[in-house]
Amino acid sequence: MSRVCELTGKGPMSGNNVSHANNKTRRRFLPNLNDVTLISDVLGQSFKLRISAAALRSVDHRGGLDAFLAKAKDDELSSGALKIKKDIAKAKAA
Repeated sequence: MSRVCELTGKGPMSGNNVSHANNKTRRRFLPNLNDVTLISDVLGQSFKLRISAAALRSVDHRGGLDAFLAKAKDDELSSGALKIKKDIAKAKAA
């Protein structure tokens, strides 16, 4: 399972641990990923996603999964989230 947010594309970053003696060793900063179930109002269906805590706050701020996906860029979304976005667009058009 990759450590990448399905909605924002956030992934691991690299940096240094710096000791008191100023020794530097490489380390990874991992995103705060959570398994959540989000409900689509348009489709009336729930979806399990692995998203970062920041993405969860953004979804709440924008007014739900449907509104978040409508404004999200396609290149940041995972394949599963992209499919959900297209299904929502089809349901709104019909």
